[in-house]
Amino acid sequence: MNEIILNNNAMPTVSAFDFCIAPEPFLHADRITDFNILIYVIKGTIYVTEDELDYEIHTGELLFLKSGIHHHGKKLISKGTQWYYAHFYLPQFSVPSLFTLDSNTTSIASPTETNYFTVLPKQLTHLNETSIEQAIFNFNQNNLSTKSTNWMIHAQFFNLLSEIAFYHPSKSSITTLADQICDYLITHYNEPFSASKLEQHFFLSYKHMAAIFKKEKQLTMQQYHTQVRMNIACKLLRTTLDSISQISEYLGYNDMLYFSRCFHQFIGMSPTAYRKLQISQY
Repeated sequence: MNEIILNNNAMPTVSAFDFCIAPEPFLHADRITDFNILIYVIKGTIYVTEDELDYEIHTGELLFLKSGIHHHGKKLISKGTQWYYAHFYLPQFSVPSLFTLDSNTTSIASPTETNYFTVLPKQLTHLNETSIEQAIFNFNQNNLSTKSTNWMIHAQFFNLLSEIAFYHPSKSSITTLADQICDYLITHYNEPFSASKLEQHFFLSYKHMAAIFKKEKQLTMQQYHTQVRMNIACKLLRTTLDSISQISEYLGYNDMLYFSRCFHQFIGMSPTAYRKLQISQY
């Protein structure tokens, strides 16, 4: 819910970045901001409610709050709590309707990416002594440097957001059912989406899997499957001379016109226009 979408072709603007220690117990500010907020807790727990959804940000955890959304505190944050925060602005741009998320979704565990945008994870946990924590520390030091210009700070913050977006915990972490479904859908990118095959493979009801997947990934299984296929289509259009019909068939679409409609909905232009655009940008 309230995902923050990073434009892959535009720089964020950082208006504030700092480290705080709570001198006494307090409630999180009650406000609606015109900037997005990144919070990373070093010690203690921060309690914040965004759009009536309660979050607890524990030590080694990160949360994004979206601009224009009401957030406030319901529970006191303890004295001695330590955290980093960033206030930042992102250029506005339109996102394909395929990825319009509804109000019933919660947080996202892995990013949705196209050539144009990336959906940042709402919350990340277990970041102690990871590359993300180190990147936040480094950004803070660079931000304090008198040698850093504004554009350098914004560029470094863009790199920090990118690292957060594509952060993957160690392989020893437990794989969730949603991640297993992702792996299955990636493997079967060249087949039409099939609810019955998913049920047969995982020995679970489709309704049960759909609810779990939507809650964790913030999009439906069919949307994810389409995303995988369209990303492959983009790569083939950029790197091969295969015809639209051949690419459509390769991806398991029996109807080239239907494939073209799906591609247009996902990217915002036809496969032919996309291929010509890549040439013009060489």
